Amino acid sequence: MKRAAAEILREYGPFPGAERVNGVTYDGKSVWFADGDKVNALDPESGAIMKSIDVASHAGTAFDGKHLYQIAEDRIHKIDPGTGKIVATIPAPGKGGDSGLAWAEGSLWVGQHRARRIHQIDPETGKIIRTIESNRVVTGVTWVDGELWHGTWEGEESDIRRIDPNTGEVLQTLEMPAGTGVSGLESDGAGCFFCGGGGSGKVRAVRRPGYDAGK
Repeated sequence: MKRAAAEILREYGPFPGAERVNGVTYDGKSVWFADGDKVNALDPESGAIMKSIDVASHAGTAFDGKHLYQIAEDRIHKIDPGTGKIVATIPAPGKGGDSGLAWAEGSLWVGQHRARRIHQIDPETGKIIRTIESNRVVTGVTWVDGELWHGTWEGEESDIRRIDPNTGEVLQTLEMPAGTGVSGLESDGAGCFFCGGGGSGKVRAVRRPGYDAGK
């Protein structure tokens, strides 16, 4: 297993009126983050909040290319980011113990926090398709270039780890500085992860190792 210190490229926040950062996702332009009462669109260049949608947002956030998905207690809401309206709702697999949320390959991937699992679910029904076991608490979840990464946060220790999606084996870890937690996690599809910082109210950009911009 490869171990390295996480390289923090930039910090955003804290933001007025947003005491927490829960889920994080990226729509190709804005970084959306959940603060408990709303989801906010952050411009990663300027660091400014461009838009907010009033919706319960207790954990993970995802984007499928058109809609946002947001965990609210024991449900997952599908949201039109243009109007802010909830267009569909499905049950969350952890029944309220859910954490990270990601979209990949036509499915939602849901972290189950203390159960140390990641579920692949049907975005239409919420039915569990398969389950991946982890050996640590799961916070944020993201797929990028066929790699499955998730955040962990236990006490003062937090990292971002790449795991084998078939076995759950840990392949690589990026260790965050002590006291710097990872709640939500999302890749920008290139050389950066966006990480929610929980009660710090911050979003952090972390370098993704091994990314070759010339590929």
